[in-house]
Amino acid sequence: MATDYSKFSNMSPFELKDELIRLASSKSERTMLNAGRGNPNFLATLPRAAFFLFGQFALAESRLSLSYLSPWLGGTVRVAGIEGRFDSFMSTHQGLEEARFLSGALSYVRDQMGLPADEFLLEMVEGILGCYYPAPPRMLSLSEKIVGQYVLREMVGGHVPLEDTDFFATEGGTAAMAYVFHSMKQNGLIKKGDKVALGMPIFSPYIEIPELEEYGLEVVEIQADINLNWQYPESELDKLRDPEVKIFFCVNPSNPASVKMDDRSLEKIADIVKERPELVILTDDVYGTFADDFRSIYAICPHNTILVYSFSKYFGSTGWRLGVIGMHKDNVLDKAIANFPQEVKDTLEKRYITLTPDVSDLKFIDRLVADSRAVALNHTAGLSTPQQVQMVMFSLFALMDQEGRYKTVLKSLVRRRQEALYRELAATEGHDANAVDYYTLIDLENVSRRLYGDKFAAWMLEKASAGELLFRIADETGIVLLPASGFGAKRPAGRVSLANLNEVQYIAIGRSLRKMAEEYYVLFQKEQS
Repeated sequence: MATDYSKFSNMSPFELKDELIRLASSKSERTMLNAGRGNPNFLATLPRAAFFLFGQFALAESRLSLSYLSPWLGGTVRVAGIEGRFDSFMSTHQGLEEARFLSGALSYVRDQMGLPADEFLLEMVEGILGCYYPAPPRMLSLSEKIVGQYVLREMVGGHVPLEDTDFFATEGGTAAMAYVFHSMKQNGLIKKGDKVALGMPIFSPYIEIPELEEYGLEVVEIQADINLNWQYPESELDKLRDPEVKIFFCVNPSNPASVKMDDRSLEKIADIVKERPELVILTDDVYGTFADDFRSIYAICPHNTILVYSFSKYFGSTGWRLGVIGMHKDNVLDKAIANFPQEVKDTLEKRYITLTPDVSDLKFIDRLVADSRAVALNHTAGLSTPQQVQMVMFSLFALMDQEGRYKTVLKSLVRRRQEALYRELAATEGHDANAVDYYTLIDLENVSRRLYGDKFAAWMLEKASAGELLFRIADETGIVLLPASGFGAKRPAGRVSLANLNEVQYIAIGRSLRKMAEEYYVLFQKEQS
């Protein structure tokens, strides 16, 4: 009896993958190839090595106090003389690349950024030891400046000064998403029935969260067009002119299409914001570091934009859960709250009165922090301090890589994998200057047309829905792809992550998919004859 795959149609692609994995791994004589998830199989080693070596220095600093009581006991770190002790510790490990990196990092922080070396070392030592609550809860003070410098260099290229942006360290980009949705609701910035625009296709939680009962938002789809290399047509962006659209959520570069917004789209959005200065934009820019000459929406509309960035993909650190929310100190959300009717302000004052005697001065980004811990636990809010130290190490690693060697290697890696995949499919993709190539969408119609012409492509679209085809691919070849429909794409396609397998495995995927296409073509010819 044939399996009824329709029962899986409403599942999130990330939950559906478990069923696909079950099918793909059901035959012991073959290797299952999971190209579904975006967790990379590469990672940045030097900033991790620096983290572990710095931990040894931090322990030595702690043992300068109270160790007379027990060899297992340490005490409060002494700031006096800490820079000299750091130099001495690193000189004893000068043969290690991570020691040279840490010495250079201190020099960069002191000489390039103008931050006090002893305060930086104290913050890092106490942070990596995790001996205090995060203070300030939003983000450690010098860590915010260093991480902020990295994020703004990569996302806006200096168009927004560091001192104009506040950052909140979060448990990855996923926590950032959850916090923004929650705090916007709690502060009356979105209400049930409000319209929110989504740049589609998009990371599926952005589709699923608005539909939850507690939000009940009406989604306005801003659909990218495959015929425009997955850019947004002007007619789609014009939907943002609707005064009932409260916020525009987008992933840039996109997921799953994996292209950055072109200059035309950015300029169009900037023009719309001039007409609608109250429009709020959330841009999730996690893949921006893989793009050439990337420019975030935050660069052109900083007062209207919430910037979300995650370290997970570029540094291979999904398990660390490292992300930030960035907001301009002069932003439309704070202005909207300030202009609320008095009865709304009174309600919000009751919510936040335990934090400050003047709730009207409480910025939205600080409300995010408080809401992340149900307000009452604001005093113990914040990302764990060892996580923040690792985030600083990643940021300094990128800031000090003046020649961009790490970035060049990663870009080359994912692009070689894409070329290998499509070469075996005999459907070579043309170069797109806006393509990021972290993912690729194997479009059923386009690939079928390139292989065997228009008639076969039309037949394939009629014969096999993409959802059923992905189940057959998993069952017959052991390959796991995610359905593009789960990300809001209107065309039948499968998302392939180009980050989590090796080149030879993408060659195997391309060959297997080509073999399936040949089998379908044989069936097509029989039916035609």
